[in-house]
Amino acid sequence: MRGVWRKRRLWLAVVAGLVVLLPVPAVWMSVSTAGQRYSADDVPHRPVTLVLGAGLEEDGTPSRFLAARLDIAAELHAAGKTRVVLVSGDNSAESYDETGAMRDYLVRAGVPGDRVVADHAGFSTWESCARARDVFGVDSATVVTQRFHLPRAVRLCRTAGIDTVGVGDPSGQRRLPTTVYGYAREIPAAVKATASVLLQPEPTFPGPEEDGVEDALESAP
Repeated sequence: MRGVWRKRRLWLAVVAGLVVLLPVPAVWMSVSTAGQRYSADDVPHRPVTLVLGAGLEEDGTPSRFLAARLDIAAELHAAGKTRVVLVSGDNSAESYDETGAMRDYLVRAGVPGDRVVADHAGFSTWESCARARDVFGVDSATVVTQRFHLPRAVRLCRTAGIDTVGVGDPSGQRRLPTTVYGYAREIPAAVKATASVLLQPEPTFPGPEEDGVEDALESAP
């Protein structure tokens, strides 16, 4: 019996240790990016705004979370706080055109079509950041997402070599249950992101280089 109780205590100690340590990466990302997260009114100018994908509705239009991100990007463009919007999403299936829906939404919101550049292989936050730097040549940007996701997004983009600031949508004002789930999900997601910070893996599609952002910046006023 003593051996059984000893094993149980050891197992409980391991579980307790994991529970204590699991939030550490998320806390680190939040603390380390506190000085780079702003409201849309206060964010400093960056030439490029990177909008991360967040899924489509069944009719092919941006999800509520994604529409909120795109609204912020359009607001930044209208306020002269950015010149080009890089939309990054998952277009791995021919029937699923996330970046096309993002571009159409921005154009309807008043952003000129030639100021919107699409990255069709943004399969994760890390891949969107890494491809923005290595494929599209972005070295300074504002990343836009929900507030619960923003520390991880800013941290990963800065790790990728981009001078990044971020603006987060306060989604809890509209969809509280989903937002609570989002914050909870960030705890394990931050653990995976920490591995990306340390290992900096190549994206699924690391190239070739594209000049869409450069061309858009050259033609933008």
